Amino acid sequence: MKVRPANLPGLWVIQPTLYTDARGTFFERFNAMAFEKLTGEVPTFVQTCESHSTNANTLRGLHLQLAPKAQGKLVWVQQGAVKDVVVDVRPESPTFGQHEVLELSEKNGLQLWIPSGFAHGFLTLTDNTVFQYQVTDYYSPEHERCIAWNDPDLNVNWGVMGQPIVSEKDKKGMSWVDFKKSAQNQVRV
Repeated sequence: MKVRPANLPGLWVIQPTLYTDARGTFFERFNAMAFEKLTGEVPTFVQTCESHSTNANTLRGLHLQLAPKAQGKLVWVQQGAVKDVVVDVRPESPTFGQHEVLELSEKNGLQLWIPSGFAHGFLTLTDNTVFQYQVTDYYSPEHERCIAWNDPDLNVNWGVMGQPIVSEKDKKGMSWVDFKKSAQNQVRV
């Protein structure tokens, strides 16, 4: 496994080591000892989730959970490709409000470690995309927040073609300005 820091502090881009022979390919999706050696962290995953998007240009996000149910996430694409977006929502962070965009796909095999304190979303680049992730705390509706994916202050270049396919919940995401007002007392890592 190779690990490199992303541009936002705390994010790690992970490239699993592939072992290929005549039978096909094998790799470790996650190894706690190797992860700790490379990043200094050992997440404990309590839930594994999967989302299947039938169509390209499906947008999910920007989601997070507040403390005490904040979640760290290890994310990857099992099938297809996505533009993955992460926004730093840690009020004390020097990169508060900044975002990072990465392409994750079944072809590049990249994973992204997103610790708590970040909002996350993705745009499918292919039909029939399967996106998987493990989280460090259970889903908690009362702690969930959604920031508007198209907020002009965040100015994320999603690369959408026309109008993306977005859930009703994501269409009603709060503005970055409103989130910042509430974040000072709510976002803890």
